[in-house]
Amino acid sequence: MEQVFSYIISFGASVMMPIIFTIIGLCIGMKFGKALKSGLFVGVGFVGLGIVTALLTDNFKDPLQAIENIFSLNLSVFDMGWPAAASVAYNTAVGALIIPVCLLVNFVMLITKTTRTVNIDLWNYWHFAFIGAVVYFVTGESLAWGYFAAIVCYIITLVFADITADKFQNYYNLPGISVPQPFCQSFAPFTWVINWLLDRIPGFSKLDIDAEGLKKKFGVLGEPIVLGVIVGAIIAAVSHYDDFTNFSAFMASMQQTKPDATTTDGVMKIVKDILFLGVTMGAVMELIPRITKLFIDGLMPISDKTKEIVDKKFHGKKIHIGMSPALVIGHPTTLVVTLLLIPTYIIIAVFLPGNEFLPLASLAGLFYLFPIILPYTKGNVVKTFIIGLVALLVGLWFVTDMASDFTMAAKNVYAATQDKAAHVPDGFQAGSMDFASSLFGYTIYAAVKYIKWVGAALLVLLTAVLMFFNRRAIIKDEQLAAETTAAAAENEEAGK
Repeated sequence: MEQVFSYIISFGASVMMPIIFTIIGLCIGMKFGKALKSGLFVGVGFVGLGIVTALLTDNFKDPLQAIENIFSLNLSVFDMGWPAAASVAYNTAVGALIIPVCLLVNFVMLITKTTRTVNIDLWNYWHFAFIGAVVYFVTGESLAWGYFAAIVCYIITLVFADITADKFQNYYNLPGISVPQPFCQSFAPFTWVINWLLDRIPGFSKLDIDAEGLKKKFGVLGEPIVLGVIVGAIIAAVSHYDDFTNFSAFMASMQQTKPDATTTDGVMKIVKDILFLGVTMGAVMELIPRITKLFIDGLMPISDKTKEIVDKKFHGKKIHIGMSPALVIGHPTTLVVTLLLIPTYIIIAVFLPGNEFLPLASLAGLFYLFPIILPYTKGNVVKTFIIGLVALLVGLWFVTDMASDFTMAAKNVYAATQDKAAHVPDGFQAGSMDFASSLFGYTIYAAVKYIKWVGAALLVLLTAVLMFFNRRAIIKDEQLAAETTAAAAENEEAGK
């Protein structure tokens, strides 16, 4: 089995995933051509991820090292973004079978009434594969531990998707939809606790900002590509901090008949670097969402076919269709809070004690923090900002602690597949806000790494308790629905 998995992994995700998704498509009744096209879109997406990640790591490695040296910072964890995490996820033995394994778990939970969510958000299965892959390497390449971690994360996510479904559906007016994405759902505990505390402050709920009005005022500054250009340019400028001491000499030389060529060339190089890194970061911020759309385009036909099967098999029963949070990230509050969080997040990350991670590529994924937060804060900008900031800052410590093992996993994947998305720049460790900063992912990782068998027992207990209470809620709801239907039938009969 080890030789078989090693051979499969050597293909790389760009080859392996099209084959897997084509087979899945055929198994659920899709025509070969449509299934093949879906698989190829996924493969092309992985090629794109490798190119974009290489663009980031190749061009930002030296500026970040310069900033670290100039200000004596300890920011040795390079933000590889979710593309690196997805590459690690799907280029391992765990990722090779994560989709069929999780679909089987989902089916068992449906028939045992421990969930109502059918998770057809197949692209985001990489989150479960990622935490499974990291645990796989932490435990000496143990497939059993890797799948254990992935399945525990999957079960917890499905239960939370059920718990938050009603609030989500009512707020966004999306009946029958839930969000079984673990990164999104991991913000629910922060939301419940912090929102409850803020509501205990007299008058705080009335403190809000007009998100729609502020969104219009941001104008072009609200575009990811413009934000990227600004962030990239600032990083480049800061990395040349020492060189700006030559600026006064440059200005003096410009007043001379023959300006100092050395000084002039130096200043021109600084300007070139600032502009180049600005446009490069802008390209990363714009291309990552566009490449994500490739995955969604590839997986949507498979998701639609799966939904069709579910509708036939569970006709008449209340079932949530698990979809990507991308459905609702265009909300005005999401945009406004993201724009406010980006500079705050970066500045605090630099000075936060114990943190070694500087968010960069992950900024493109900040929009995905809020789909589960907003239904509880009712779109309140101030409350949403506070919850998001606290969760992100805690996540910085998670990323820092997981960095050494994320790096080990990424280096193993790069050695086996040469996937550029998994290439860690020399002198840095690998990090990513999504999914390494997730409360769910980090809790599972830490439990297995630090207290192994005790941690595993606690995780099993946690999932069992969640499943028990979720089943009880589902059965109670079904009984209530049955009684309501029966009462309505009796009233109708009496009327006749």
